[in-house]
Amino acid sequence: MEKSEKFGYKQAGVDIEAGAKAVELMKKEVKSTFRPEVLTEIGGFGGLFSFDKDKYKEPVLVSGTDGVGTKLKIAQIMDKHDTVGIDLVAMCVDDIVVSGAEPLFFLDYIAIGKLIPEKVARIVAGVASGCRMAGCALLGGETAEHPGVMPPNDYDLAGFCVGVVEKSKIIDGSKIKEGDIILGLASSGLHSNGYSLVRKLFLEKGNYSLEESVPGLDCALGEELLKPTKIYASSILKITKLFSIKGIAHITGGGITENIPRVLPEGCDAKIDLSSWSIPPIFKLIQKEADIDKEEMFKTFNMGIGMAVTVSPKEVDSVEELLSKEGERVFKIGEVVLGRREVAYV
Repeated sequence: MEKSEKFGYKQAGVDIEAGAKAVELMKKEVKSTFRPEVLTEIGGFGGLFSFDKDKYKEPVLVSGTDGVGTKLKIAQIMDKHDTVGIDLVAMCVDDIVVSGAEPLFFLDYIAIGKLIPEKVARIVAGVASGCRMAGCALLGGETAEHPGVMPPNDYDLAGFCVGVVEKSKIIDGSKIKEGDIILGLASSGLHSNGYSLVRKLFLEKGNYSLEESVPGLDCALGEELLKPTKIYASSILKITKLFSIKGIAHITGGGITENIPRVLPEGCDAKIDLSSWSIPPIFKLIQKEADIDKEEMFKTFNMGIGMAVTVSPKEVDSVEELLSKEGERVFKIGEVVLGRREVAYV
């Protein structure tokens, strides 16, 4: 009788040894993010994080989850995987700091067609880098190999962040009123939104190569598209500790048009002065290639503004000065006027 072929998990496409090697390769990067509150080592079933009960009278936990989206396709085409982890952290952390919350810890999830330890280690190195920028611990994560479900070179990223803010210091926009000033903090580029349109323009139409230099850009097109999303946590937390910040909007999916109204109270509009900052060349290139109007651009992309901070007129100069000292490029982009929780461009 013919002997049957041995058929184990590895033959099914899941390499447990590769997973163990990936964990070993990423340990140093992960450990570099640990805060004093971290109580566990890498590799446990759950991450433990102690809470400083003396630091807050009424602590409120703030959580956020997100992914990188189709920007990952650019990384996969270019075989460059060390920046998308920063994007992942930024998309989560920038969402929770707008409440005034200090990011405490972060968890990541990587789904991948074929687990190549060195590739996973590069991805996680980016996540760790983002966590160091944000001041939060990379407390844990999961790498799942999905043979037969995803192509071997394909992967997806998701993340989850938890922060804390004193209840009395939550920033929710409720104190915003007519006459308040809106400061815009410059973005680092496209961040992680609008890439379905970007891929269609630059990859499917075939008019451009990711390796080519494009007039107006300071680097090759692919490098521009992979510039990591800016992490604003450090700067934002500094101004929230020293000033009465009234509202903060993360300019993410939906652009300026959809995101600033999320923090406006009833009866208020944001009047945005389009001459107050220069729109970066990548957005002008996209608008030209896509042949779409300005209204659509401002509802899809950040257009050079990654955060919008609303402050009272008496504090605006001091807030702007501190943000500039922290390395942010800051613009007075508008003011709050009476209205219906909308953005008006002038």
